[in-house]
Amino acid sequence: MLRAHQHAAGASGSDADSEALGYSKGGFSTKIHLRCEDNGKPVTFLLTVGQRNEATVFESLMAQGEVKRPGPGRPRLRPQRVAGDKAYTGRPIRLYLRRRGIGAVIPRRSNESRQGTRFDRQAYRERNRIERTINRFKQFRRIATRYEKRAQNYLAMLTIAAILCWL
Repeated sequence: MLRAHQHAAGASGSDADSEALGYSKGGFSTKIHLRCEDNGKPVTFLLTVGQRNEATVFESLMAQGEVKRPGPGRPRLRPQRVAGDKAYTGRPIRLYLRRRGIGAVIPRRSNESRQGTRFDRQAYRERNRIERTINRFKQFRRIATRYEKRAQNYLAMLTIAAILCWL
């Protein structure tokens, strides 16, 4: 979650939902939902308002972005497994992943039942690559503070930062 600058709000002819600006516990902010490849390079991202739950955009995030195969063939759309934090846990997401044959490396919340599934701690430790990618994005001042009023302009800045991460 990134804090938005106080002057980022108020673009004429728009509402906070379409511009991905909203209030959460941390204040006026925007959430960046990020999908990375194995090496921590960004594949695709979505923006939502600060108070929106991560589970609402999970399926659309998984439907975007392709990773080139090392050899010949079409690019891969489905990963072999998904590592996420506790915000991405829950029955709908786990069913979505199971139907598509994708492994889930997502810890369960304390109030969830542990229906015989083992949690792979070693694989979960590799999730820090995503956190490092987000920290690389935050090194760009325009992304860390979100001066842009329009979500479209902010997405353009994120795209430029993602390109620089790939170089």
